[in-house]
Amino acid sequence: MQKCQDSYYATFTSYPMMLDYHREQTKNSQWKKSQVKLLGVEPLDRSSPLFTDLSAFAAGTSQEAVQDTACNLGLAMRVDGELYPVRMTAYKSLLDRAKIGGTALPKLPRKILAETLNACLQLYSSDALVLIRDEKISAVHSGDTVDYSVLPIDELIETLKRKLDARFPDNEFDTGYCDHSLTGAAWRMPKQKDDLLGTYSRMLAAQGKTKLADKLIPGVRFITSDTGIASAKVSALLVGGAHPIHIGGCISVDHRHGTKISDFEKELDQLFAQFGKSIGQLQNLLNIQLDYPINAMTRICKKFSMPKKAALEAIAMFEMAIGSSGATAHDVFMAMQEIPFILKTENTPEAKMLTIEENMARALTINWKEYDLAKAVTY
Repeated sequence: MQKCQDSYYATFTSYPMMLDYHREQTKNSQWKKSQVKLLGVEPLDRSSPLFTDLSAFAAGTSQEAVQDTACNLGLAMRVDGELYPVRMTAYKSLLDRAKIGGTALPKLPRKILAETLNACLQLYSSDALVLIRDEKISAVHSGDTVDYSVLPIDELIETLKRKLDARFPDNEFDTGYCDHSLTGAAWRMPKQKDDLLGTYSRMLAAQGKTKLADKLIPGVRFITSDTGIASAKVSALLVGGAHPIHIGGCISVDHRHGTKISDFEKELDQLFAQFGKSIGQLQNLLNIQLDYPINAMTRICKKFSMPKKAALEAIAMFEMAIGSSGATAHDVFMAMQEIPFILKTENTPEAKMLTIEENMARALTINWKEYDLAKAVTY
């Protein structure tokens, strides 16, 4: 798959591999400032004259990039006199610069959509900050640092690794992922298992959950985006099962207000200090006995907007496992982890998966007894 294609993604099995990739990406990315009113949008569908005129585009633009754009967003944009295909990831930020929106816009023929965007863009003299990456425009951010601040992904990764090495020696890189909208990575800390999970593991073993206690390892997940869909975040995880378990303790640094890499570094200290608190919240669920665990699970899944099909499948699996007996809030929380596992097997987009996992982690802080009701609930 060509890197210019909107559907391109990469996975990484080692930290050096991921860091090298993002160093190269940072080196080859262009950030261009332009007044919004000087941006010019043109149609780039298969009926457009641009589709067969590669010479109209900026140097380095391939026919593959043009053809892929025609199959996706179907727009090109001129920045500083140079024309580039526009990636799907830039669509929302482009609408933001034009200060328009609505579900009707994507249904318009590309020629009319381009004319509509141009008419609106020309009304504004504010600056835009355009990200050009892998032959296409990937984002059209505000050019005001109050609204958008560039945080190079390779520098974020290096900062996180340095802090991990200092706080959790002998940490291990688990997985890495990157597409045109999102970058993510996870580390595990096996040497800190006794320190961070000791009490929790002993409580699990006391309740007959020795297998679960043996396989869980503390970890962290990092995600960020240059295209506006996510801030720079690091979250506490438990890894070792079928799917990582998000346990909250998230720190987040927005790409706004002139933020710098040093701000991200300071926030990491806060996350590491709160790691034990996140484990404590999970541990407390072992002491909450539920009389109607299926009803509680259904209400909680509904409250946190879990995808209906996957949630109902997970609820049915849990009901088969426990029958009519009671269960702890911890049992329900672990049963809910089947939802992201199911979604992963269905190739759910990574950005959606992360949102679902973050929402699920909020269940650690709710009053579970409020959901433990005899009256059944429909999803």
